[in-house]
Amino acid sequence: MSSHMTLMTAVESYESPFSSGTVTPRPASPQYRPSKGLPYELCEHCLIYFEEGLYIQALNLLLSLTVAGGSTSSIKPAFVPSAQHLAFISTLAIHPSFTTRARAPEKLQAADLALKYLRLIIKTVGSLNCNVNNAFTYLGAGIASRRGGSSRRTTGVNVSLEKEDFESIDSEFANVDSVWARAEDFWHAVGWAFNCSVAYIKRWERWQMWLDFMIAVLEDDWYTRDDSQRKDSLIIKYINAEGEVSVGEKRIVRAIFADGSSRSLSEFREIWKNETKERKVEDPSKEQRKATVKLNIEEGEYGDYFESSNEEEDDDIDSLTEITSNTPYPLAQALPIVDGSHLLGGPQALHLRLRLLGLLASVAIEFPDKFVPFSTLYDIYLTHIRPLPLPTFALVIAPPSLEPFSLPAACFLTQYIATSVISSSAPLPKEEDLTQEILETSFLPWAANTTSISDNAKLGACVETLVRLYDGFAGLRWNEKLQRCVEDGIKAREGKATRERKRKGEAGAGTDGDRAWLEASGQRIRGVLSMAQRRCS
Repeated sequence: MSSHMTLMTAVESYESPFSSGTVTPRPASPQYRPSKGLPYELCEHCLIYFEEGLYIQALNLLLSLTVAGGSTSSIKPAFVPSAQHLAFISTLAIHPSFTTRARAPEKLQAADLALKYLRLIIKTVGSLNCNVNNAFTYLGAGIASRRGGSSRRTTGVNVSLEKEDFESIDSEFANVDSVWARAEDFWHAVGWAFNCSVAYIKRWERWQMWLDFMIAVLEDDWYTRDDSQRKDSLIIKYINAEGEVSVGEKRIVRAIFADGSSRSLSEFREIWKNETKERKVEDPSKEQRKATVKLNIEEGEYGDYFESSNEEEDDDIDSLTEITSNTPYPLAQALPIVDGSHLLGGPQALHLRLRLLGLLASVAIEFPDKFVPFSTLYDIYLTHIRPLPLPTFALVIAPPSLEPFSLPAACFLTQYIATSVISSSAPLPKEEDLTQEILETSFLPWAANTTSISDNAKLGACVETLVRLYDGFAGLRWNEKLQRCVEDGIKAREGKATRERKRKGEAGAGTDGDRAWLEASGQRIRGVLSMAQRRCS
């Protein structure tokens, strides 16, 4: 393969998840079953079950209807409930009354079944056949204000707040207390969920599953549409919810990078009141005492008749307790140097964040007029990624972490970050592409634009990622020039890295660790080059 192989020609000629002429990845289309609406009788059954609080019965019915007909030789259409029912089920999966504040095991079981059903129906018929565009619509402003709640802006495009649109199920969980009414918009839910990933770990266990499902829906809805249909996708709807995109993209990215700080918690507040509280665990000795008390009116023994109980006072703060694991992750110095995910909520949270960032990058590349140009979006990404501590930074831009991005988007992002920290003497690429010549000229031989150990290590991490990405899709062709550029760059970065900024109260903290990261990136780049040399020999 020629050393002049470019990123774009590789994308068009190399067998990859990209279609010719586009930079949006196209995963293999799943074989979804056709769908059809529930018959009137079954719909009424589900409605009665939901309104009577028989959630497990309703969900088991829907699960059996979804599975039925899928194992026969002639695939039959799967039954899909109404948009109102899907919205209601999605609230059951995350509402604190069914999860962290569940008063009975049956409610927790209902939440688990709700999530199981949502995953199954999307896997079976796909998001388009489920009409998620209507089901997963945020209605917060109109409903909250009617009940004396804080004023919220209406989200969604042309959202109707007529009674028949959102009160088909006579339950507070389908109306004023649904996730679609309580959250201002999708990005409010995203920001709060990621705040929980750092500050409220117990609550994050539930938000993580719900958010993973929602992102899967957004991805499926986006990638299974034709190019002409993507302008009507759910992610576009969520992006344009505020009407004026020019004032919304920074808030969207802030939500994805929400870190449990006071600033993030102030901007992305809890969705439900006292959401981070959970019910107290009953004292077993108290239960045993209740079992042994006697009722004898003649002798004046009234058992526990006059004892007060908070069992029915679900909203009473006295009957709730803080979730015991509502503490941030330990400080960075208490963790292994290789773990950089803790500041962003751990590996699962980081992966979900990057899936959203990758999806937004695809939208920006394909529809800059409906969002922002990808260069503008990358400017915003840069303001959040570059200041990250080195272990977190290196993890975010590592090739495995960038898998949710299309290949060109991952390369462009890495180059964008690298050019923000590289020496001013380095010639910038003349075009938004990646070739071996660009690597040799603009990235490999250069140090950072400061003497900071951290900055040089961050540049080293970016260079390593570019080398790995290019070698993965085009294959490096070893030659003496390439070897010289690699060695010159490693020597330049390690030689220029002579100091570290002293943080208040941390004189010299992190210097040894940052230098270890710097030296390790150099060794890994040499390793990639060594493999390329063996291929050419």
